[in-house]
Amino acid sequence: MATEVPYFTNAENGYVPAKLAHRSAASSQPLRLLRFVVNHVIPDTVKFLLHLIPLALSGLVGLVLPSKKKSIHGHTALVTGGANGLGRALCLRLAREGCQVAVVDIDLAGAQRTVEDVRALGVKAEAFLADIANYEAVERLRLEVESKLGPVDVLVNNAGLLAVLSLSEGKAVYLERIVNVNLLSHFWTIRAFMPGMITRHRGHIVGIASIAAYFPVGRFIPYTVTKYAVRALMESLNSELRMDGLQNTIQTTCVYPALIATRQQFMDMLDKLKYLDDAFLKRFYVFTPEQVAEQIVRGVLINKREVFVPNIMALFSKQFDLDEKLAILTPDNVADSAIEGMLRGEVDVYAAPFFIRLFMYLSG
Repeated sequence: MATEVPYFTNAENGYVPAKLAHRSAASSQPLRLLRFVVNHVIPDTVKFLLHLIPLALSGLVGLVLPSKKKSIHGHTALVTGGANGLGRALCLRLAREGCQVAVVDIDLAGAQRTVEDVRALGVKAEAFLADIANYEAVERLRLEVESKLGPVDVLVNNAGLLAVLSLSEGKAVYLERIVNVNLLSHFWTIRAFMPGMITRHRGHIVGIASIAAYFPVGRFIPYTVTKYAVRALMESLNSELRMDGLQNTIQTTCVYPALIATRQQFMDMLDKLKYLDDAFLKRFYVFTPEQVAEQIVRGVLINKREVFVPNIMALFSKQFDLDEKLAILTPDNVADSAIEGMLRGEVDVYAAPFFIRLFMYLSG
């Protein structure tokens, strides 16, 4: 019998609002501010600074003592979008680790060229034509890959569409395609291949996001939104694996690369955008697909949960476990923050504890 999914719906007369302990509004504003400083600002700032100590120490230790690496020799790796760019570089880099590689792409000719180069490194490889945005196609892909190469141990969700579109630009079908390829395909491949990993007690899932998942850029709204979503998906998946006691069975790695020199047409377009300064690309280091692939595979070998390329970008992102600071706010709390922010003309309003707001301020 299929398990019933518990969707939360409104009752016949509307939803029943949750009730939390009532907070009196009788206290004066200065007193509330003082309590906020004493109860949140001071202790959270101290904790913030204390968290920096192990991070700094671990960084120093990492410079002296390299992390222990696992072996993926003989494992089967599947790379979506493996015909070109970063996907191709990942196929070759995984092959050098001794993986047999399933190269998946809608560009079958390109995938076959990648397969030839992978085989030249002395490992097995096969090209697979599949539309990973379609769940039934992914299920067929799983059966085909398992029949030719065996079960997948390393799943790399790399395929993605990069479109220079604002929110109101492009046909609806284009936007749907971007969301389906960049995000839904991750759902389908994880659904298809993770159960086998659980059964065999080994597996690694890699999601290629983007530094845009932390630092959004205008004119790339559909792309940026999907990369934010990939980040959320991978973090939620990692949390769920811990909840299920599978943290030592399946590892996850989410990748946040900056500019990668892939399609020349895209690189030329960046340098010609009118709203950017002249010689835009000369102001930023552009990585080759091979450089990024090297960092990703290194991260996989040491079970690194997040890989930033360049590494310095990690300093501007979330590096602390904030689970214990996630407070449950009342609707009144959020409404007050929203109205106050609107009256002050703030672009962003974070209805959250001080520690989270401090992180958002620093990362911005």
